[in-house]
Amino acid sequence: MPISRLIANIDLTREQEHVLELAFNHALRKLDLVGRSDPLCDLVAKRMIEIHMRGVTDAVALAEMTVREIKVAKD
Repeated sequence: MPISRLIANIDLTREQEHVLELAFNHALRKLDLVGRSDPLCDLVAKRMIEIHMRGVTDAVALAEMTVREIKVAKD
């Protein structure tokens, strides 16, 4: 599932959307999630949006924090 479906109803600039899309793709690669139909992709997208809403705006930082939080939640 692409993150664009979840951010479509959020008031973001085009640049913010682009940052989220880049971060989402980076996080999926780090988690070895190739198939976007994997339910974990939805969790990644939702967690990333939450982190972004807390003020994190850098794509690399968003991806790293999302991956770290997903891995902690799995343990």
